[in-house]
Amino acid sequence: MISPPEMHDYLRTAIIAPMTTGSHPAPFRIPVRHGGKNGLILLDEIRAIDKTRLVKRTGAVTPSILSATLAVLAEIFAE
Repeated sequence: MISPPEMHDYLRTAIIAPMTTGSHPAPFRIPVRHGGKNGLILLDEIRAIDKTRLVKRTGAVTPSILSATLAVLAEIFAE
């Protein structure tokens, strides 16, 4: 989930960035290791979903991955 708590704590939706193990690297895709597998956070595929679809939490990214993710999002949405 990439939406801030100020947003998703009050709405029925959350903004998410999917993760995959079968895609091609790109400057806007963040490398991550999760569940023992290498993959990518796909910031080019962010979307809003209903929180009822979020069944269980499987982990969290490290502070360095979070910082990299936020930096890329800032670059994508900068003027």
